[in-house]
Amino acid sequence: MAPDPRARALFLGVLPVPERQAVARALRTETVGGLVLLAAAVVALAWANGPFPGSYERIRDLHFGIPALGLDLSVGHWTADGLLTVFFLVAGIELKRELVLGELRTPATAALPVIAALCGMAVPAALYAAAVGLGGGSLDGWAVPMATDIAFALAVLAVVSTHLPASLRAFLLTLAVVDDLGAILVIAVFFTTDLNPYALAGAFAGLIAFYVLQRARVSGWWCYLPLGITIWVLTYNGGIHPTAAGVAMGLILRTTRDDGETAPPAERAEHLLRPVSAGMAVPLFALFAAGVSISVDALGEVFTSPEPLGVVVGLMLGKTLGIFGGTYLAARFTRARLNPDLAWADVFALAALAGIGFTVALLIGELAFPQAALGEHVKAAVLLASLISALLAALLLRRRNLLYRRLCEQEDTDPDAEGMPDVHHQAPPACAGMDRPEGRFG
Repeated sequence: MAPDPRARALFLGVLPVPERQAVARALRTETVGGLVLLAAAVVALAWANGPFPGSYERIRDLHFGIPALGLDLSVGHWTADGLLTVFFLVAGIELKRELVLGELRTPATAALPVIAALCGMAVPAALYAAAVGLGGGSLDGWAVPMATDIAFALAVLAVVSTHLPASLRAFLLTLAVVDDLGAILVIAVFFTTDLNPYALAGAFAGLIAFYVLQRARVSGWWCYLPLGITIWVLTYNGGIHPTAAGVAMGLILRTTRDDGETAPPAERAEHLLRPVSAGMAVPLFALFAAGVSISVDALGEVFTSPEPLGVVVGLMLGKTLGIFGGTYLAARFTRARLNPDLAWADVFALAALAGIGFTVALLIGELAFPQAALGEHVKAAVLLASLISALLAALLLRRRNLLYRRLCEQEDTDPDAEGMPDVHHQAPPACAGMDRPEGRFG
């Protein structure tokens, strides 16, 4: 029997299958995922600075869980330690794919983005240390400006890019994957509590079981879901930030396709989990992490207190100088070479875009500064630096996009109507890198 078209839709009910599939497809795109993340951050700021700011703090600090398992956490911690694990699991899958099939599989292709990413982590940390050293602040937040938010950065690139080279997105993705790996290692090594060797041994045993199941070609969520939750609980109780468990499981998932398989397990898992990560995990984390008090005094603290100022300098200046300088030095003094489709002006715009340090920077800020007042100022610094970096990068990328659009229009020009664009009678086509000889700055 056909449904009555006049029937009212159930408020907050489950969407029909076609609509659920459409929403999931949308959340797999960088633009939509970035916009959802931005909307969550805006809601958090409006809620925390609205007429009822106390309600935001009460809900964020509300505790629930299973105390017997050591899981009596606040809502904010559940989103940071629990839901964000899904985001890092997807990041682990992306890293595994790059290591096996992508830009990181050979040293020659990996050298440039890896060096750029390492410099893009080292320089912001050094500038933060210099800022707090001169101002007499705490070095605890040295890792806050190291991380790039891949969701926001790719969203900005997707919105601006219509004629930019596809290699620009590949460079950013590879750069961000290495950047995420660095942030994960920093969290695991430097932001740990008292270690519980028995719980960690159990988590390691769970990862071995996960690996064995993959090698045995065992499939089915009913097997991996309880195992994954167990590994997460043991990692949390072991004293290591539990997002590391998500990365480890992502790296274990198989990325190569067997005969008869339509897709490898890593691809299937990413297909299922990316909408959950982009549509629920990351936005909810942003909702309960970005709700900082914005006032004239609070903004003043960002530029007068050494720790927030170090974060702003590290993200805005350090990321740009580190990535651009690292790329140039690698291309100048090693065998690594910049993709011929890219100009140095493209790399500079991309380096500015990497100053968006939203999700992981907020997470590290919470771990580095659990004190309420200083932690709020550092969060405000992350938000402000990310916003300015996004706007600056959008302007630079838009300028480059206009240039590439004109070049492509020239390539397609055929005034004599002979069926072949005139540019093909000349040198290599403009869109293939005609204006980008090696060493030229755009």
